[in-house]
Amino acid sequence: MDNDQFQLRKSKLSELKEKGINPYENRFKPKNTSLEVISVYGEKDAEELKDIQESFSLAGRIISIRDFGKSAFLNIVDRTGKIQAFIQKKNLDDETFQSFKKLIDIGDFIGIEGNVFKTKTGELTINISSYEFLTKTLRPLPEKWHGLSDVETRYRQRYLDLISNSGTKEIFKRRSKVINLIRTFLDKRDYLEVETPILHPIAGGAAAKPFITHHNALDMDLYLRIAPELYLKRLVVGGLERVYELGRTFRNEGVSTRHNPEFTMLEFYQSYATYEDLMELIEDLICHLAEETVGSLTIPYEEKEINLSRPWKRINIYDALIDKFGEEIVNDEKTLFEKAGSLGIDHNDIKGKAITELFELEIGEKLIDPAFVYGFPLDVSPLARKNDDNPEITDRFELYIYGREIANAFSELNDPIDQNERFANQMKMKEKGEDESHEMDKDYVTALEYGMPPTAGAGIGIDRLVMLLTGASSIREVIFFPHLRS
Repeated sequence: MDNDQFQLRKSKLSELKEKGINPYENRFKPKNTSLEVISVYGEKDAEELKDIQESFSLAGRIISIRDFGKSAFLNIVDRTGKIQAFIQKKNLDDETFQSFKKLIDIGDFIGIEGNVFKTKTGELTINISSYEFLTKTLRPLPEKWHGLSDVETRYRQRYLDLISNSGTKEIFKRRSKVINLIRTFLDKRDYLEVETPILHPIAGGAAAKPFITHHNALDMDLYLRIAPELYLKRLVVGGLERVYELGRTFRNEGVSTRHNPEFTMLEFYQSYATYEDLMELIEDLICHLAEETVGSLTIPYEEKEINLSRPWKRINIYDALIDKFGEEIVNDEKTLFEKAGSLGIDHNDIKGKAITELFELEIGEKLIDPAFVYGFPLDVSPLARKNDDNPEITDRFELYIYGREIANAFSELNDPIDQNERFANQMKMKEKGEDESHEMDKDYVTALEYGMPPTAGAGIGIDRLVMLLTGASSIREVIFFPHLRS
């Protein structure tokens, strides 16, 4: 059937050309949008519209046609929405009307001009006085009234998803709004937006497996960045006291409803601030985003409600584990490793990894409302500042919402000697089989030797945040072109 439709439309394409009509015209300039017309005239009644002689010009894709012989109603969609139009034989010469009837299909793009009126059902409608073919489509659209529901097709052919499902457009419009709001929020607080390299000579700034590529001219391997962190902190060393970057980050990991190997990250750094200051800042930011996009601090999500009302919970990892499992779980490594192993946690006899992954699995994934989780062990926080009262932990937190890590932040380690030792310990962990451990970055240590002011920094996963603010249950819903198996 699809092939028959394709061939039929190709024959219409040929007929348009034979008539001297360009099926891919590029001279029509619409002066109006559907939203503009509806906003101004949508509330006026039929009698009021009779006195309006103004002619409007719009362009868009035809998504439906109701044919009545000597007339037809059609719905046209442009970037702002949908509007109805009416074409009738008496307003056009015979050939022009017949060309419309015979050669236009649902899915084609058209430019129209005409005044407005109300139908008997009260719908604002453009009364077409002239039209132009703009684009002839060769493939039929998915069945309009049922939309496009096949998930594989929606993700692999996002253009069809956007054409068929208005909800998809709204998700991505909200995503764009979120990103613009973030920029404005940070700009007002004197942060400077910067760009740092995506190709790194060393994979650093996060615990993750990188994608590897090769630069032919330099004859060297490079890594797609797993985080912009170490470059951003070099800028802080250079005197840029407040910086942020919004951009793509890449990690060579599996795909799931929460993970895509290519994702969007916000990282920001503020001199003369602590990780506790960033708790306040992130609370401010996310509450602001919710109020501006959802209109409320209560967000419905997957049959639950997330309450963003402040203040947010603050949970110490060690205290939470002790409350659940008893003191032995953090004081006795054998008990800790046995419990972690029984739950399938591959800890490689690294205490900090066992503690954090046990917390995530047994407690973190059950947190619905926002919670700042702090007290991260030293050996899994190689870039974070040691806590002044307990050098076994760091001044670091992760923000959990709906069981998902949304943000990771800490007071930055700015002691170059300590940092060098931490990198060395990471290399030992790599020898134990921790492939995602940080690499040694000697130039970063050199930068710290020139002095970095007391600083705190954070990373926020934009895709997961947008999931919450749009009600999307999968990360693939909020990324235009997610990665899928071939």
